[in-house]
Amino acid sequence: MTEAILLVGGRGTRLRPLTVHTPKPMVPAAGVPFLTHQLARARAAGVEHVVLATSYLAEVFEPYFGDGADLGLHLEYVTEEEPLGTGGAIRNVASRLHSAPGDPVLVFNGDILTGLDIRALLRTHTSTGADVSLHLTRVADPRAFGLVPTDAGGRVTAFLEKPQTPEEIVTDQINAGAYVFDRSVIDAIPHDRPVSVERETFPGLLADGAHLQGMVDSTYWLDLGTPQAFVRGSADLVLGRAPSPAVPGRRGERLVLDGAEVAPDAKLTGGTAVGAGAVISAGARVHGSTVLGGAVVGPGAVVRDSLVGTGARIGARTVLEGAVIGDGAVVGEDNELRDGIRVWCGARLEAGSVRFSSDC
Repeated sequence: MTEAILLVGGRGTRLRPLTVHTPKPMVPAAGVPFLTHQLARARAAGVEHVVLATSYLAEVFEPYFGDGADLGLHLEYVTEEEPLGTGGAIRNVASRLHSAPGDPVLVFNGDILTGLDIRALLRTHTSTGADVSLHLTRVADPRAFGLVPTDAGGRVTAFLEKPQTPEEIVTDQINAGAYVFDRSVIDAIPHDRPVSVERETFPGLLADGAHLQGMVDSTYWLDLGTPQAFVRGSADLVLGRAPSPAVPGRRGERLVLDGAEVAPDAKLTGGTAVGAGAVISAGARVHGSTVLGGAVVGPGAVVRDSLVGTGARIGARTVLEGAVIGDGAVVGEDNELRDGIRVWCGARLEAGSVRFSSDC
């Protein structure tokens, strides 16, 4: 049996207001909770058993996914009572694993959208005899990430956290947030205290002479930690740029779920996703955006690269560009919101009250 741990306990602070009522992995991307895409890709790679390491709003996951049978998986749920960090969360679910000490266990972060070849990562781990194998990807500007240099054979030589000077940037390879652990390594992580795999576990293993193997896979990779990245990731799923067997419809310029209403002259482009019960009114133009269930986009409104939360209402002729509108918020007609503006859940903006402001 191939099994995996999915780390889905983060509070999603950078994604607020999307995560005020919904844990980050459950925010819809391309029509379904983002976690659905990760689980479907794991199953397609041969994973049968997944343990979800939950914490924030933990009660949301099991009622939606149940035992995982609908996805062809066996799902279990373990909730952290106190935040334990990445390493602590992995160790906290160890009792639910069925693997023997030398067996491989996949570990995924719950906020990464990737085209990683999961089977290739497992093969790399087995063929090299590594204790831990890491998915690495290359980025143009690695300053916001942890660098992972490797030798000619792919063996990890160091972990360098968020370099800032040119001298510190010794590679463009970064930790991409997917790993294979030997089960024995998981069992050796300290129990019942916070542990960071990036800052404690991996450097400690390296110092002790363990074999940490890197596998560079630079297909599609996106950290969905910000609202702008999340909207882009959803659009890429709809357009088919990011792979997933869980997109509920054909890839293309738009994805409209059953029960949504789209006026005949409304224009949906750029990978726009429209949730069930949402309404896109006459003359509206929506590009590269996510409109969640029950939301209303008014006549003549323009929505670009934005997210409109569940039950929110966007007034006639209002322009959203790079905006995030929280669940249940009301933006009156003739407003103009751009450049990363966030409107909180339940907030109300009167007609014409905001014209290209960043103060919301």
